[in-house]
Amino acid sequence: MILKILLLLVVFVIVYFVFFKKKPIKAPVKKKRVPKKKKRRESDELIPCTKCGTYVAVDDAFIKNARYYCSQECMNG
Repeated sequence: MILKILLLLVVFVIVYFVFFKKKPIKAPVKKKRVPKKKKRRESDELIPCTKCGTYVAVDDAFIKNARYYCSQECMNG
């Protein structure tokens, strides 16, 4: 009788550990973030207008004959 109870208890313990016991979840290892060097973008560069000298971003500048202008008025005038 005691052998049956022990066997039943062992079966319950095995079932508990296999199905109900949750394994601890490992936290993901965080890597230290090394800041990357900023790449200089062309749009960050300011250039002076050929006619009036106003500084304007390269992306916003008007180009005519390999010269940079701040507006169409400076470019055409």
